[in-house]
Amino acid sequence: MASFRKAYLLKQRYAARMLKQRGIHGVGVGFREPSKPHKGAAVIVYADAISTAAGKRKRGKGKPKAISLPAKLKSEIPVRIVRSTKFHKNSLTPSRFRRRIRPLIAGYSVGTTSVSGTAGLIVSEKKRPLSRYILSNNHVLVNENSKRPSVTLQPGGADGGTIPRDNIGRIDRFVKLHKKRPNFLDAAISKPFRRNLLSPTYAVYGNVPGFVRSYRIGDKFKKVGRTTGVVTGTVESIHTDIQVNYGDYGNLGTITFKNQSVIRGKRPVSLSGDSGSVWLTRRGNMAAAVNFAGSEEGHLSIAYPVEWFMKVFGTRVARPGKRSILAPGRGAKQKYMCIRPLGSKTEKTLRPQKCR
Repeated sequence: MASFRKAYLLKQRYAARMLKQRGIHGVGVGFREPSKPHKGAAVIVYADAISTAAGKRKRGKGKPKAISLPAKLKSEIPVRIVRSTKFHKNSLTPSRFRRRIRPLIAGYSVGTTSVSGTAGLIVSEKKRPLSRYILSNNHVLVNENSKRPSVTLQPGGADGGTIPRDNIGRIDRFVKLHKKRPNFLDAAISKPFRRNLLSPTYAVYGNVPGFVRSYRIGDKFKKVGRTTGVVTGTVESIHTDIQVNYGDYGNLGTITFKNQSVIRGKRPVSLSGDSGSVWLTRRGNMAAAVNFAGSEEGHLSIAYPVEWFMKVFGTRVARPGKRSILAPGRGAKQKYMCIRPLGSKTEKTLRPQKCR
């Protein structure tokens, strides 16, 4: 049985080289056979093709080009190839979660004058427990990945939100996205004009008592998003280095994210407008991961641990009159089967920028 530690270390060694190959969109770690977890780990490759290169046979018209994997990788660890389209950010597509709601709760439409995403959570600063902020993505709340001022509308502009009627606040801080170096979070928080414009609760599921420090391959999640509504999913892979197409947003094009989670749904779980939505644990309603991108058909959600967001922004889940809970990690024996912490060096490179 292949170990998750070995799969993680091999992914670290080969992912950057593999992502340069046309047709490969992501490389991570997951189960060799999802229906049989006892069979151990595999390196998961998200690609256009479902087979690897094996010669120079002529391909039939319309068939995807076979991909090439490092020979040493295949000899040392099982490799599972998952057929996937390219991944792209979610930002604009009927759903009850697109309407105007006061006070705003997590799961509803939020955005700028031209874009709609999802308010993932209502959070507060650790040092100021009575404060309130909207947790979402950079590309949902920020003006072209820059420090330029940006109003926050609820509902977002793509759902008919207008100034001044629907202006609920303004962008406060965000993590800048980079074109030439790896990214870890697509993250931003917006500050409301008045605290009572936000309510620390989550659509459909109600109270979110806190967030988990760790989760693992195979965990079951649920969430509410502006477009897909109420959905469920399973963590298919973690430690996944992945390429995401941001188009002309901030002149970014396709950029790389490291150590992301891929969450699969039986139906679409991540479509345009679901960006910023937060996955909760199936039991206990604990916040787990922040969705920011997905495959074209929407069955795969790209997300990062909400624990990273809380650490970088110095925040916690806002709760009325109570302190939020931080669930413990899973233990050292399972650490390569679970998400990993950011690390102090990485965290220093992710200091949020204050908007003007």
